[in-house]
Amino acid sequence: MDGHLTKEDQEFAAEAREWLHANVPSEPRPPVPTDAREYDLAWQRTMYDAGWAGIAWPSEYGGRGSSLLHQIIWHEEYARADAPYVGVCFVGLNHGGPTIIARGSDEQKAEYLPPILRGEVVWCQGFSEPNAGSDLASLTTRGVVDGDDVVVTGQKIWTSYGNVADYQELLVRTDPTAPKHGGISWFICDMKTRGIEVRPIRTMADSPDFCEVFYDDVRIPMANLVGKLNDGWSVAKSTLSFERGTAYVAQQIDLARIVENIIEYAKSHKNRAGAGCVIDDDEVMRELATIRSEVTAMRALTYLMVTRAEVNGEPGPAGSMVRLFFTQLQQRVFRAAVHVMGRDAYQDVTNGTWPFYYLHSYSRTIAGGTKEIQRNIISERMLGLPRS
Repeated sequence: MDGHLTKEDQEFAAEAREWLHANVPSEPRPPVPTDAREYDLAWQRTMYDAGWAGIAWPSEYGGRGSSLLHQIIWHEEYARADAPYVGVCFVGLNHGGPTIIARGSDEQKAEYLPPILRGEVVWCQGFSEPNAGSDLASLTTRGVVDGDDVVVTGQKIWTSYGNVADYQELLVRTDPTAPKHGGISWFICDMKTRGIEVRPIRTMADSPDFCEVFYDDVRIPMANLVGKLNDGWSVAKSTLSFERGTAYVAQQIDLARIVENIIEYAKSHKNRAGAGCVIDDDEVMRELATIRSEVTAMRALTYLMVTRAEVNGEPGPAGSMVRLFFTQLQQRVFRAAVHVMGRDAYQDVTNGTWPFYYLHSYSRTIAGGTKEIQRNIISERMLGLPRS
């Protein structure tokens, strides 16, 4: 990509590289969200103070007001510098914030965007329910308008960082008589509001990131409605297009670095027979060559999507194509890592290890809409095929 950058782009990359080299924290990020919250917010504040928060966000709300290409360049330099995972700031920076930029009122932008970039608040997502995951439009959590408030009752599940969040992007059904995709509204919910109960869920990777959230007559001001009442499905599609598209750009770039680390591991560690290195096995070599080429293909696909999003303002249905490819590639990469490690893979499965990420990768083809849902979106909205 470097050969296609303008002089301005190259200067931006050099500036980002120099700052990251001097400022990336030396201490590791705590693995548990309750411990990592302070770490993640402090690092976000450091980037904000230095002018590196919200590269493509509007400058009037604390961003840099730059292009999506510069955001990609930043993510590349960020990955090369081995900078910390965005962690508990993920939803605010990649879901809630971009949705408010695209669909929120001027008052909502002024109130909620700057604290996200300054590292003052954590956001979570309240979309999925026990019986409305991939089929999100089947959600039943109710919101009854009562004067200047909406009163919410119901349950959400798989709410990442819900136990440490200050705000939530919340979908509720405000008109139960409307068609399935109608009658839904998108609200900003203060997680400290009376009537909210959060229960962490541990996954097979022993990760406490996910939570289930219960709402018992929770009153949310109507001023927190993003978009129009009963038009939340349209707003949610904006959220999901960011989640399925540009939200994971940094992780995609980081995945390329991980592949190179796996290759180096295979070159430097003996195989089980002790007669050579792991990479000398033809099967291992083919597997590593395949994932390296797939990461390169994913990178090209991502640049194409970002270029289109620069014109359209949102990733659109192309985000589903990128997400489908990326989440399945994640699983193949970490499966290859475990294969390369052999018996050593079972010695340590703590957060941050390749075996941990292998176990965690199984959730990736479910979160944000299953791979089957992504294929339906691609077939219907991009290929024009009839609904199945």
